[in-house]
Amino acid sequence: MNVQAGNSGSLHCSGCGWVQPALWEPGLASKKKGLSFEEKRARMMEIFFETKDVFQLKDIEKIASKDKGITSMSVKEVLQSLVDDGMVDTDRIGTSNYFWAFPSKALHARKRKLEELQTQFAETSQKKEILQKGIEKSKIGRENTAEREALVKELAALRQEKEQLRAEIEKYRECDPDVVEEMRQTSKVAKEAANRWTDNIFAIKSWAKRKFGFEESRIDKSFGIPEDFDYID
Repeated sequence: MNVQAGNSGSLHCSGCGWVQPALWEPGLASKKKGLSFEEKRARMMEIFFETKDVFQLKDIEKIASKDKGITSMSVKEVLQSLVDDGMVDTDRIGTSNYFWAFPSKALHARKRKLEELQTQFAETSQKKEILQKGIEKSKIGRENTAEREALVKELAALRQEKEQLRAEIEKYRECDPDVVEEMRQTSKVAKEAANRWTDNIFAIKSWAKRKFGFEESRIDKSFGIPEDFDYID
């Protein structure tokens, strides 16, 4: 994967087409009117990808405001837009909502897109070959016909589509060999993060039982904790 730095401080992957905007610097805040909505979305995704952790809304508001230059008042709206687009996952545990997004999901999407483009490329190549044969056949002992003109136009369109698909494939090709390993690593990180939260939940349950004498079943019912809740193996 070839990652290059742009003049503005942004990062660009020539293989997969991914672009990370320049990181926010407090000293530049006064020179800009404010971040656009898409810039806020990109910087919020950086929080998840850089930390590979699970957050509550209040945690994201603090980090986004302090490290990414996103005003706390706009965090909820930006985060919800990412959830709606399927870029950030969310779940409710007890009375709290948790949010997370791991690079493996983005890499998996790139792999799926690459496979789709390769299939389209193969189909287009096959159509081109069939049309080419038809054109060659139509030349034998014939003058220029309406059928031939239609075939020539369709061939030109397919050639253009083929070149577009080739360009798309080239953008994803360099990312593909690393997809499996990246998914393994991010899956491991996700598992560790989930088990850390499981530790926290068990610790809170234990404290509540000692402090208030609650039965474990009552705690589970009150906070919506399933009976088979346990660590991920």
